[in-house]
Amino acid sequence: MTIRKAVFPVGGLGTRFLPATKAIPKEMLPVVDKPLMQYAVEEAYAAGIREMIFVTGRNKRAIEDHFDVAYELETELEAAGKGALLELVTSIKPDDMDCFYVRQPRALGLGHAVLCAERLVGNEPFAVLLADDLMIGREQMSGGPTVLAQMVQAYAQSPGTVLAVQDVPRAETRRYGVVDVHGVNATLAEVFGMVEKPAPEKAPSTLAVAGRYILTPAVFESIRQQPRGAGGEIQLTDGIAALIGKERVQAFRYDGRRYDCGSKEGFLEATIDLALANPALSEAVRAHLQRVMA
Repeated sequence: MTIRKAVFPVGGLGTRFLPATKAIPKEMLPVVDKPLMQYAVEEAYAAGIREMIFVTGRNKRAIEDHFDVAYELETELEAAGKGALLELVTSIKPDDMDCFYVRQPRALGLGHAVLCAERLVGNEPFAVLLADDLMIGREQMSGGPTVLAQMVQAYAQSPGTVLAVQDVPRAETRRYGVVDVHGVNATLAEVFGMVEKPAPEKAPSTLAVAGRYILTPAVFESIRQQPRGAGGEIQLTDGIAALIGKERVQAFRYDGRRYDCGSKEGFLEATIDLALANPALSEAVRAHLQRVMA
């Protein structure tokens, strides 16, 4: 089956960016000129997905508004003859893209957020994207595939659960779900075990799951059967781990760069790198950095 639907868990509180996220969803923080949420949706759209499912929480209305029609703004831009800006605003949600929203009543973990989307997903494979993991394919800026597009291609060749993974320093394994695979250098490798946020001495490898998944509908029942895991939350990692041995679970080493925009350091790195990649900004940004570093 093709991947037609993407789930975006966006119900978190964004506490690492307080006070900025007191009234603004962390997913709406801008990197250069687009909010994180838009980067993730554009990545899914470029992978051929047309149904976007947002699992929201309180104070997330700005996400819905961003992908809705803004009559007043569009009317003002049209009246002022600002055609380029009008096209920019109206292109945020293409006509062939549908957006659906479901509320996560309590922040009980990523697994619980995915479970909230079950009725909208139905009985088909789907993608999950974490918006605060900004992922840029290595050749994406010049027309190459996004990270999720790479994963969709991998799924087409070998159907089953596909997890985006990257190498991390062993000292940082306690921040991620970590996989145990045979063939750690393979682009697509079968997963034999997963551990959520293991201590460095207990981590089965240094291959960490990044914020992109392709999941089968079997994951829903698997999540339901899991007790609360690390942090007292319902962990998606535990639900996926329980599928190992029952169906194919695979780790995909994507070709690209991940920015952890849930952290201030990653957010600043993404802002600088994408500004340098922007033809309209690169010269001024590079000159400023040279002055600062002089």
